[in-house]
Amino acid sequence: MPGRNFLFIPGPTNVPRVIQNAMDIEQEDMRALDLPEFTIPLYQDMKKIFMTETGRVFIFPSSGTGGWESAITNTLSPGDKVLASRFGQFSHLFIDCAQRHGLDVIEVDVEWGEGVPVEKFAEILEKDKNHEIKAVFTTHNETATGVSSDIPAVRKAMDACNHPALLFCDTVSGLASLEFRFDDWGVDLAISGSQKGLMLPTGLGIVCASQKALEANKNAKCNRCFFAWEDQIATNDNGYFPYTPPMNLLRGLRVAIDLLLEEGLENVWARHNRMATAVRKAVEAWGMETIAKGPQWQSDTVTAVRTPEGFDGNEVVRHAYRRYNLSLSVTIGKIMGQGFRIGHLGDMNELMVLTPITGAEMAMKDLGLNVELGSGVAAAQEYLRTTSKDRF
Repeated sequence: MPGRNFLFIPGPTNVPRVIQNAMDIEQEDMRALDLPEFTIPLYQDMKKIFMTETGRVFIFPSSGTGGWESAITNTLSPGDKVLASRFGQFSHLFIDCAQRHGLDVIEVDVEWGEGVPVEKFAEILEKDKNHEIKAVFTTHNETATGVSSDIPAVRKAMDACNHPALLFCDTVSGLASLEFRFDDWGVDLAISGSQKGLMLPTGLGIVCASQKALEANKNAKCNRCFFAWEDQIATNDNGYFPYTPPMNLLRGLRVAIDLLLEEGLENVWARHNRMATAVRKAVEAWGMETIAKGPQWQSDTVTAVRTPEGFDGNEVVRHAYRRYNLSLSVTIGKIMGQGFRIGHLGDMNELMVLTPITGAEMAMKDLGLNVELGSGVAAAQEYLRTTSKDRF
């Protein structure tokens, strides 16, 4: 098919040309004498993206799933109780990862379309007088349903009952897109990946650990090898790695961090909110709703659009790809076929975000859905035209 593919899934995201150029280099010596001049500042500046002064960053050749495994195995032991909620496919997989490592997971099932049940967590933690729960798992942004959660409220609930559990946060599709403040929110383990807001190809699993988490590492009994922090600490402090690092991705990460810090993280968050609002204006103009069950849950990185009952929303995705070379995302898990997803995170501006709205409209019209061509586009255009793109 002539022309390019238009990628609007919630990861991997579009990679800016300047980052591609940074990765398009000759292979290099990962034990070169001057490598620490590059790696040590890289780790320090990655802490700025997490917004931490006291946390420690680990970077692994993996995806966010590797980050989950590293956070779990380096701080917990088989049989430990952890509290977690399931409200989408990725919060489900976080629980699955914990169970495979022998953890005793207290599962709270939540209707898909909502997020972390803060009040229920508070009730469970208050009753845990013996502090048997060693960790609380949260998912900052549930990509499957287009839902974001209130992580500071979870910390507030933990502090209210003086519970000492570690606070885990999967921010794979949240970091560098949604507001995230590691230190201010009292997060102990934050997990992310390179292929979302960091605007890189898949291949880096990134973990930020608090001092409390680093202390827990000393007594953790889960088996670990590739994802062991001990090996990373022993080499990272000198600017090196315990095994061959993906230097091309690290060179790209350097540029990605520079772009984000130059824009300013608060401006990055505001830009994502503006792009997301434009998409939600389009959904409203189509006469449809989001899977997220209210504004308090709606994500600024991905919108899951609920299609009319009885219609397979995933067919919109298939048709858009075949007919218009547009990549949207299917709905998965419990909501499979109930809608489709539009990713709007990472390298994104006004004209870019209008593209998936245009393509989705045409695909839905082709498939017989009662959508007026141009309605969603016009609503998004009017919003973008009349709001400021200046830095906030």
